[in-house]
Amino acid sequence: MRSVIFYLSCRSLINYTHHRMEIRIDPKALDALKNFTLPDKLSFGQTLCPVMIVCDYENGKWGVPELLAYGPLLLSPTIKALHYAQEIFEGMKAYRIAEQAPLLFRPDQNAKRFNVSARRMAMAEMPEDIFLETVKCIVKHCQNFIPRRTGESLYIRPFMFATDEGLGIKPSEKFKYMVLASPVGNYFSAEAVSVLIERDHVRAVSGGVGFAKTGGNYAASLHTAIKGSKKGFTQTLWLDAVHRKYIEEMSGMNFMCIIDGKLHTPELTDTILEGITRNSLLKLAVLHKIKVCEERMEIGDLISHIKTGKCTEAFACGTAAVITPISFLAEDSGTEYHLPKNGFPFATLLKKSMLDIQEGRSEGPVGWMIKV
Repeated sequence: MRSVIFYLSCRSLINYTHHRMEIRIDPKALDALKNFTLPDKLSFGQTLCPVMIVCDYENGKWGVPELLAYGPLLLSPTIKALHYAQEIFEGMKAYRIAEQAPLLFRPDQNAKRFNVSARRMAMAEMPEDIFLETVKCIVKHCQNFIPRRTGESLYIRPFMFATDEGLGIKPSEKFKYMVLASPVGNYFSAEAVSVLIERDHVRAVSGGVGFAKTGGNYAASLHTAIKGSKKGFTQTLWLDAVHRKYIEEMSGMNFMCIIDGKLHTPELTDTILEGITRNSLLKLAVLHKIKVCEERMEIGDLISHIKTGKCTEAFACGTAAVITPISFLAEDSGTEYHLPKNGFPFATLLKKSMLDIQEGRSEGPVGWMIKV
């Protein structure tokens, strides 16, 4: 058992049976919270709560996390993160629909994945208890700013970057861990998105960092994002780097489709991020008696299934949007492969099931929702 005691005037103390962890709270952070109000309209990631968690790693150990007023950082222009991309992050959400305490969705999985990314990027691992308690701390202090309308939430962004100074190429021995919180609305404004199939560039290669949640993976997608946006497409579908025919994932989400009434998604490799939403939807599909197929998927086969009507739905899934149906896939040449306009019954069912759990209307599998 552990007890949690908050001394809001100066600091939060979290006491464990085996050790003691302290989160210092700057009085200026509390003042910032008192003076903050939510805007009427929320877009994704544009409104930031007025506080942030900061914790530094040096001399082989983590310091004391602090809750500070949100503001700029003073950093050397030569920190390793700016030159050699030693940086990782996570994305997660807290929900507070109706009059209930905030709920976190599977935060333990984010903590584990954070360290998977840290190990691959030669960075210090963050103890899972510190990760979880810092996330809970910022959620607790920002709970009054969690929007109450269905589909809205408090998006939480834990991240870490290398802070060693100097232009030499070597692994950093100093790191800064931070947590930000952002009240958000729906990620996409449209009911369904259009997707460009990228056949020229690749996002990740086997043996690389494709499975890590690091900024470089997303930077690799931006060139195609610009190209696709100019042609009116919302998202990109990436193929494997070797054969250029196996479906991998979207730029920031996993890919799923319905073929002959079965839920298909590419099997995980070291070039695909293991999405927590992906994993959760696969488990929910089984609970709804939907057969799940995790296997290599050829883009040519998918196109053929769309043309013959065997593929009745395709959708992207991830933390930000949960599920977003795909209206059509397209080639750079302009050829389009349209999905049926059938109301997306499988996507609708799975998204409702997920939101009902996340927003507290129904109970999901044990341990999925953590009350703050």
